[in-house]
Formats: sequence, structure tokens, C-alpha cells
Amino acid sequence: MMDKKLVTSLQQTLGTSANQNVIVAVDRIFTGSDRLDGSAIVYFTDALCKISCEELNNPVAHRMFSLQKIVEISYYNMGRIRIEWSKIWHVIGDHFNKVGCSPNEEIAAFAVDSLRQLSMKFLEKGELPNFRFQKDFLRPFETIMKNNENNLIRDMVVRCIAQMVNSQARNIRSGWNNIFSVFHMAAADRDQAIVELAFQTTASIFEQYFSVIGDSFQDAVKCLSEFACNAAFPDTSMEAIRYIRRCANYVAENPEQFAGDENNQENVWVKGWFPVLFELSCIISRCKLDVRTRALTVMFEIMKHHGKEYKVAWWRDLFNIVFRIFDHMKLTDLTPEQYRIQRKEWMTTTCNHALYAVVDVFTQHFSILSELLIELLNLIQWCVKQDNEQLAKSGMNCLENLVMGAGHSFKEADWDLIIDTITDVYAQTLPADMRIWKPTLDTSFDQESLHSDTSMEPDNTQLAVSRADKNLFQHLDIGCVVQAEIVQTIDNIIFFPASSAKEDARTDPYYISEESDTPLPEGMFNFLTTKQLFRIVECLFESHKFSKGFNMDIDQRKILWKYGFKGKTLPDLQKQETTSLLCSLRILHKIYSDMTRVDEWPKTEIYLHRLTVESFEYYTMLEEDKRRFSWGKIVILMLKKMMLLDDERFVVILAKCYNQICHILAQDNERDLQIVLSKFFLRARDPLFKTTS
Repeated sequence: MMDKKLVTSLQQTLGTSANQNVIVAVDRIFTGSDRLDGSAIVYFTDALCKISCEELNNPVAHRMFSLQKIVEISYYNMGRIRIEWSKIWHVIGDHFNKVGCSPNEEIAAFAVDSLRQLSMKFLEKGELPNFRFQKDFLRPFETIMKNNENNLIRDMVVRCIAQMVNSQARNIRSGWNNIFSVFHMAAADRDQAIVELAFQTTASIFEQYFSVIGDSFQDAVKCLSEFACNAAFPDTSMEAIRYIRRCANYVAENPEQFAGDENNQENVWVKGWFPVLFELSCIISRCKLDVRTRALTVMFEIMKHHGKEYKVAWWRDLFNIVFRIFDHMKLTDLTPEQYRIQRKEWMTTTCNHALYAVVDVFTQHFSILSELLIELLNLIQWCVKQDNEQLAKSGMNCLENLVMGAGHSFKEADWDLIIDTITDVYAQTLPADMRIWKPTLDTSFDQESLHSDTSMEPDNTQLAVSRADKNLFQHLDIGCVVQAEIVQTIDNIIFFPASSAKEDARTDPYYISEESDTPLPEGMFNFLTTKQLFRIVECLFESHKFSKGFNMDIDQRKILWKYGFKGKTLPDLQKQETTSLLCSLRILHKIYSDMTRVDEWPKTEIYLHRLTVESFEYYTMLEEDKRRFSWGKIVILMLKKMMLLDDERFVVILAKCYNQICHILAQDNERDLQIVLSKFFLRARDPLFKTTS
């Protein structure tokens, strides 16, 4: 009989040999998979992926044998024609999506590393034009980055992509979309290592490979925008905005790359300029003050430097983007108090900055943008009506800047739009409730004391009002500010500030004779028709009438003061009352001295005569020293304007207001007015004697 030990040894040898034969046979199944036809390899791959899922989901001990074999057959079959490989990868890629998002860190890490190896091999082959296989191949990285929250795995994904860029950038074509998509997701991360590596790689792409990213330009800009919006890394935000600025320069210098083979200029806007400007507007809408201010500055710098290249249709799209800035505060997830605070801060900073910037750009490129004037004026009106004093003032200042900068190029229809805006703003911001407001629940305020107390100075006791009335008072106060700004804007537009200041200086009775004066700057007066000027005068009359009526209503002013309106002094509209009248006088006398408007002199005379008589009569009735002093300057200006008329017209207007001037003469007037009255009657001597001789 054979020795038992020999038998055991022979059995072990035969068993080992059999196992090796089995392993070799199994390996041949995978190594020979490249000889399967197109349909068979897909079935084979699908079956292998299902087995791999069962192995990985084994609750006792997971195995990665089949997953490793999937990687191997991917290598063996990568040389197939693209259409066959695409079908294979559709199955394998879906499997990697699942495995890469596994909660088991070891499995997910193996999947990501396997993807990296396969991707590097695949990218070495490059990609023919008009094919998108790289995009399909790299998509699992996007899926894993999006769905796996494990920081280690996310970091691995970013490092894998960074390695591909550093070693295979010249071979990447459609894969740039996936790369920027992964970095876009990394940009919003809170892990510093992930964000820094992603941004460093993105920056290297812009520094070294900008010219090869092709159709992925929009994805690249969107990726930079996401970096800019990560509030946890402000330095990265500023750098990202700098790179977006470089993107704009690249579009300007290489428009042919965006126009395409057919030289379609619309593509330069759609694929080049629009993504840059749109993403900057998104940064403005999403970021904190310092970052959004920088984005806003860059956005308008691009418009100013490159706007001459834009078509009107492009500008229209661009203004739709810009106007989104002003609609930003339409938020629903804030408490009323949070909304109020954020809205105020937004309007005082970003809206204010944006409004000045958009008017500056509009003025610079008015020859192209004239068709969009109505949209800009609507925006200015919106800003003025927002119950924000600073923004309201800025709105009127911007209207003035617009007219000062582009008024020389306005057509008559443009001026009509400007005047429509002024009159609409006047009507919509008129604080009419000041004349009629009464406390809703008032048991402590003695109404009779209003009539028994004739003093102009109320006592220091103020009464409480409801929150609604406080809000109303704030609204009325801003309305008063806007009304004064309207008058000042009109005066500055028509005469220029320097001209009006010199005109006011002439109310000094010691002022040197006008004959030695240099001509005053004309402002925009000569660009407006007389009909348009009369419309402005009517608006000024209404402003004067309203403020004058309020100032005369002492009882109503005391009620408002008692309840805290306008602080510690009795509220008045003295400035609005006088400046609106002075501006009206300047306009009417300017028309009346303009030889090109002789046909309009009869109508102007009617305005002037009525205004002069009413003003002189009102002055004689004033008792308050403060108001008499303010009105004294108006009377002086009126008298001096009359003295400059030729004898014929001087006698006509003198006859209309002679009695009122005599009444003024009989009063206790300031010395300045007395001197002017003396000069006035000396001026009247010769024409009066001539007419009576």
C-alpha cells in the first residue's frame, strides 16, 4: 500500500495545481473580453456590475473582487470603437456612481482611485472634434462630488481632477465641462483644503490653458462666480472677481473664438459677454457688501471700457441684468424687521452705487443707448420713490448728471421724457398729507390752544404717535427732501449751479452793474422749447403754491410739531417755497429776454405779471422775520430783473404792480431792499416822465 503521507502530499499538489488552473481560466474570461462582440460585452459588463453590487453589499464581509475586474475589463476594452465603448461605459459609469457614493469610505475611495486611473488612461487618447466621450467618461466625478458628503472622498475627487488638469490639459476637450462642474461644487465647500486646491487648479487653467477650454467658457465663468460667493474665504472671492475681469478682456481680444466658423456676432454676446456680466450680477445679488461692491465696480468698468462694441439689443439684455440688482430685496424668508434692515442697507449701498454707475455708463454711450432712455428714467423714478432719503437724493442727482452729460444730444422727444419724469416724481412724492394729518387717538392735545396761542414758537412738550404715524412721518419727511431736490435739479439743469449762484449774488444791492459782467453759462436752457419750459414753470408754481400754503397754516404746523414731525423746530417748507419761485422767475425772465422766443413773450408777460403782483402782495402781508428776510431776497431779484427791461416793457409791468411796490416802500424793510427800491424808482423816472410828457 502507498504511504499515507505520500498520498496527502500528492492530493495537496494536485489541489494547488487545480486552483491555479481555475484562476488562470477565470482571468482568461476577463482578458479575453476584448474579443466579445459589441452586444456580448455589454451583457457581460452588466452582469459583472450586478455581481459587484452583491459583493459590496454583503453585510458579513464585503468583497471588491468584481469591482477590481470591472476596472481591468475597462482597460482591456478601451481600444474599442467609440460607439461600443460608449455603451460599455454607460453601464460601468452608472456602477461607479453608486460605488463612489457608498457610505463605506474604503469602497468609495477605491472607486474614486480606480476612476482616476481609468480617466488618465482614457485622456491620453485625446478626443476628436465634435465628439463628447470625455464628458460622459468624467461624469461620475460630478455625481460623486454632488452626492457624497464625506470630506475625504470629496478631497480625493478634487485631487484627481487637479492631477488630470496638470498632466493631461492639452488632451482635454469636452471634459472641461465636467472639470468646471466639479470645481463649481468644490467652490461652495466649507473645507479650506478643498476650496484652496480647487481654486488653485482653476487659476492655473486660466493662466496656462485659457485658450483651449473652448465651449466651456460659460462653465468656467460660472465656476469663478461660485468661488466669489463663498463668504468663508473673502480673499478667494476677490481673486475670483479679478479672473472674471480677465475673462472680459479675453472676450474683447478674441471675439472670433466665440463667433465661430460662421462669424456669428450674436454668439460673441451669448457665449462671451453675457455670461461674464450675468455672473457678476449674481455675485452682487448673493454676496456681502465688500465683495458685491467689488463685483459692481468691475461690472461697470467692463461696460465703460467695452460698451462701444455692444449692439443696442445687447444693451437691452444687459440693462435687464442691471435692473435685477434693484429687485434683489424681493425676499420671502426674512422676518419683517430683518427685511427692513437688509433692504435699507442694500439701497443705501449697492443700489446707490449702481444707480450712479448705470447713469455714468448711459451718459458715456448715449449715442447707442438713446432708445433705452425711458427704461433708465423709470429706474430713476423707482429709486426716488423707495422711502430711502439717500437713494431718493441720489436719484435726483443722477437725473441731473444724465441731463448734464447727455442733454446736448437730446432730441425734443427725449426732453419731453425728462420733463415727464420730473413732473411725475413731483406728483408722486408730494407730501400732501402734511396739510391734512390729524392724530388718530388724541385725548391730551388741546386743539383750542392752537388758536389761542399766537406764538410761532411752541413749547417743548411732544406727544407720542403710533408706529403707523411714525412711518407716515418718515415718508412725508423724505417727500419734503425730494421736493426740494426737484427744484434744485431743475435750476441746475437749466442754468447750471454756477450761473444760479452768480444770479443769487446779484440780489446784493452793492453788486456791480450788469454791464460789466461776463455772460453767465447758459445751462440747458437753449435746448428746451418754450412749451417745455412752461411745463417746468407750471411744476415749479405748483411746488411753490403747496409749500406756501403749508407755511401759512400755522395751526397744522404746530400739530405736526407736537407729535414729533421734523424734530425740535416748527416744521416749514421755507426753502422749497422760495427756491421754486426764484427758479420760476429766472426761467420766465430768460424767456422774456430771448430774442429767438419773441412769439412767446405775450404769454410770458402774463406769467410774469401775475407772479410779480402776487409775490409783492404776499411780502407785504408777512409778519414773521425769518420769512420776510427770505422773501426780501426774492423781492430784490424781482425789482432788479424789472430794472433790466427796456423802457416799453418796464412801464407795462410797472403799471401792473405799482401799488404793491408803494406798499412795500411804506414798510419797515431791510436796508438792502431799501437801497434797491431807491434805485428802482430812479430807474422809473425817465420812462414815466416820457410817457406823461
